[in-house]
Amino acid sequence: MSLSPAFLDELRARTHLSSLIQKQLKLTRAGREFKACCPFHNEKTPSFYVNDEKGFYHCFGCQAHGDAISWLTDAQGLTFMDAVKELADAAGMEVPAPDPRAQAKAERAAGLYEVMEAAARWFTEQLEGVEGGPARAYLDQRGIDAATRRKFGFGFAPDARLRLKGALKAFGNDKLVEAGLLIAPDEGKEPYDRFRGRLTFPIRDARGRCIAFSARILGPGEPKYLNSPDTPLFDKGRTLFNIDKAGPASRSAGRVIVVEGQMDVIALDRAGIGESIAPLGTALTEAQLGLLWRLSPSPILCFDGDAAGQKASVRAALRALPHVGPGRSLGFVTMPAGQDPDDLLRAKGRTALEELLEKPESLVDRLWRHESTAEPLATPEQRAGLKRRLLDHVSAIGDPDVRDQYRHELLERFNTLTRPRREPWTPRQPWKGGGKFVPQRPTSPRARAVASGGLDPQWSHAVLHGLLRFPEVIAGHIQEIAALPLAEKAAVQLRSTLLDAALVHGELDQEALNTILAQTGAAALIEGLHLRQGLAFSFIRRDADPERARRDLVLVIETLAARPGLDAAYEAATARLKEKFDEVAFDEQKRLRAAREDADRKLATLMMGEGGGTD
Repeated sequence: MSLSPAFLDELRARTHLSSLIQKQLKLTRAGREFKACCPFHNEKTPSFYVNDEKGFYHCFGCQAHGDAISWLTDAQGLTFMDAVKELADAAGMEVPAPDPRAQAKAERAAGLYEVMEAAARWFTEQLEGVEGGPARAYLDQRGIDAATRRKFGFGFAPDARLRLKGALKAFGNDKLVEAGLLIAPDEGKEPYDRFRGRLTFPIRDARGRCIAFSARILGPGEPKYLNSPDTPLFDKGRTLFNIDKAGPASRSAGRVIVVEGQMDVIALDRAGIGESIAPLGTALTEAQLGLLWRLSPSPILCFDGDAAGQKASVRAALRALPHVGPGRSLGFVTMPAGQDPDDLLRAKGRTALEELLEKPESLVDRLWRHESTAEPLATPEQRAGLKRRLLDHVSAIGDPDVRDQYRHELLERFNTLTRPRREPWTPRQPWKGGGKFVPQRPTSPRARAVASGGLDPQWSHAVLHGLLRFPEVIAGHIQEIAALPLAEKAAVQLRSTLLDAALVHGELDQEALNTILAQTGAAALIEGLHLRQGLAFSFIRRDADPERARRDLVLVIETLAARPGLDAAYEAATARLKEKFDEVAFDEQKRLRAAREDADRKLATLMMGEGGGTD
């Protein structure tokens, strides 16, 4: 349902924010505002302020910020529409009528909550009865005491086809089938109980209302866990087990932990970790990730240490990539091999689990570890495969700034991993010459300028002109182009546009690039590229041979991209020699100086248009 901005603005204007928050939090006047200890994090000195005139609250400690609607969604766990309806009722406003189909679905759902609560009470009664003995014994074996049973609403479904149906017959078969409690067989046959011979526990929404059940078999058989089917109340891809309790707990703990199964959630809660949540037998969906990011900017995925658990964590990482951004990421904790969180808690206690949770693996680290160990990297083809997989993942990221950071980070790791190793230097006798040794200093002003302030704008403008003329070069040299030490903001933005286009579309031609540049509004950036008189690079000259121009462009890019690293290595060798003469460092400095001079000669030749790229 879509609500107009005008309606929402009027709703906020009619809501007295401090009165709304005062229902849950003791506020103290502070001038024209109110203050209190923040409900979203633990503090002793008030840093949470409410401003009625501006209609927002703000915490200067944890940066929690919002209006009346977000207070109900964040502090009370309501959905957006439920928050709007509650505020509208209090303000005497009528919420615009929804789509008729959505209205009909909402009306059907409203009549099912009572059915589900009645079923939950009946299952609980059966657990405490004579037939519930085996289920109670199983819970005792798992260390689940009576208080935990009550907290999570454990129950028992007797192994009979018509017991629940008979107990809830007042609601009628149609409602019981629609709620997912009965299975309707072929036409003409009577419906029967869905859950039989199983331990049950309710699945609740963010407001704590029972919307479905999960049921564990007590003896042999499949499936081990049986969940309610999708109903007007329940969509398993949009629901998380324990969100009603984990939501408030996560605000106090400053984190939310995602585990694989419901029993893991209960084990963590018994250990004092109440901010845990579990999907319902499926991989994390985009909708579930959205729910998690409402609770924490970086939910911690704590999946089992077996192969299936690790595959699940990778699937979640890939599912999250298109949606990550500043304030939206994931953390990962790997359980010891063959263990789940419940196993670790039983074996070593909460301390062992907390040690893992304190240092979660970042999303970029998890992605890199998965891809860099996926196959051997002994051949050029295997290394190229790794590079392509990494760039494919980067291209999936929607946020341009985060995409740029991932591209830089992953290509830097790839280059470090695949860079050929030099043979170790053979130790030589110390230098025995007379007099004080004075190491040679860098001789190229251009080298010092690049190292300290980035690439000269004329050089960067020339390279970007070349890439605009020969866009087919970009896709094959992404890491070198990304490594160019550009100094101007406009040049950096234009480079990012070109790299993003190549990552998304692969090898570009002139027509495709022109379309992309027009769509991204990069014309102003291109107009800012000015070429100085005297530059004669073949790739900026219309009369140059295209093949030669492309080769020269690649050579200039590779030389300029490598230059900062060459300069840094030269300066490091020089610094070592200033402290103490070492013949190994002396030879290294000599080799690096020669490499720098060779790079200067190449660039000078190319700059004059003399064709350093010919075969």
